[in-house]
Amino acid sequence: MKFGIIRERKNPPDRRVVLSPTECQNVLSNFPEAQIVVESSPIRVFTDQEYGDMGIPVAQNVEDCDVMLGVKEVPIDALIPNKKYFFFSHTIKKQPYNRKLLKAILEKNIELYDHEVITNTKGQRLVAFGRYAGIVGAYNGVRAYGLKFDLFNLPKAETLRDQQELISELRKVKLPNIKILLTGRGRVGNGSREMLDAMDLKKVTVAEFLNESFNEPVYCQIDASEYNKRKDGVRGNKADFFANPEEYRSNFFRFAQVTDFYIAGHFYGDGAPFLYTREDAKHPDFNIKVVADVSCDIDGPVATTIKPSTIADPIYGYDPVTEKEVDFKNPDAVAVMAVDNLPCELPRDASNGFGGAFSKYVIPAFFNNDADGILERARMTHNGKLTERYNYLQDYVDGLE
Repeated sequence: MKFGIIRERKNPPDRRVVLSPTECQNVLSNFPEAQIVVESSPIRVFTDQEYGDMGIPVAQNVEDCDVMLGVKEVPIDALIPNKKYFFFSHTIKKQPYNRKLLKAILEKNIELYDHEVITNTKGQRLVAFGRYAGIVGAYNGVRAYGLKFDLFNLPKAETLRDQQELISELRKVKLPNIKILLTGRGRVGNGSREMLDAMDLKKVTVAEFLNESFNEPVYCQIDASEYNKRKDGVRGNKADFFANPEEYRSNFFRFAQVTDFYIAGHFYGDGAPFLYTREDAKHPDFNIKVVADVSCDIDGPVATTIKPSTIADPIYGYDPVTEKEVDFKNPDAVAVMAVDNLPCELPRDASNGFGGAFSKYVIPAFFNNDADGILERARMTHNGKLTERYNYLQDYVDGLE
């Protein structure tokens, strides 16, 4: 089996890669029958030279490979017919901007495996960049807080080499006695928590966060069961919430009244209540001044997130009264950091982490007859048709939605 690590061609450029030079060596050591060729790239975080130094061949063309490994969507004109491809296609939610891409994949008889649906038998994702989104999101949020209030000016994350350099910069700053709220206990939320812990910030309970004052900055990490409650008054739990989101209403405003800086690292599912609405943000008791929205659902559960921001221009202001974008330094504005491709700012660490999981869970499936069904669950197209699991996308492909 010959794997080709393809050059990322989407704009803006993405420097991440599925397998680092070291991970390529690990794969070849564990599976002698595997071959890996790297398509030359001037932007990849690991240079052609780094691959060459590890004995991994670099070529201008990888058309003779069986399986193409990429990160972002492949432009239609770069797709090679009759190949297996791995990348984030951003089609499983019927995203309108990628309908033509999925249609082209079918027409070119490409077997598409989407990273987002590489799961175990319980449906849990096995490869993801979420932790790194959380890490960079927390850093960017602290940076936004410093800029809004002219307290400090942290360098942009993209200018730093790795997580340790981000931590080193964070440890230089002194936050005022603010309350920081973090939603989510998954990869994203826990990635953000790593950074808050690295700053030696005190972690407090929900009761302490809501009711007490502190003479130092503190943070509280909560999940869905703590910011939602059942409409019927019955005591709910996280599992019930995810199974029956429509039976719940938001109980978030009590946090919004005492929070200065909010990091949104939760997963938002269809039918779930918004955490706070635009009307909530107008309330005189709404206290949040800075939001780092790592989840970045536009016009969604975090009402102040009205658009994604960019790595080049990561912060904008939201005026709760006009519901419009303003200068984030405006005293009445909520400063919003909503970069939707945060792991791109930490490409080396993100690639190392992602590649470790990919070589652990996915590569073996090619050599053990897919014993755990990992490839089967992630395969969206086969023989020019959608597979049974993804048949629900047929009307999307046909352009009916």
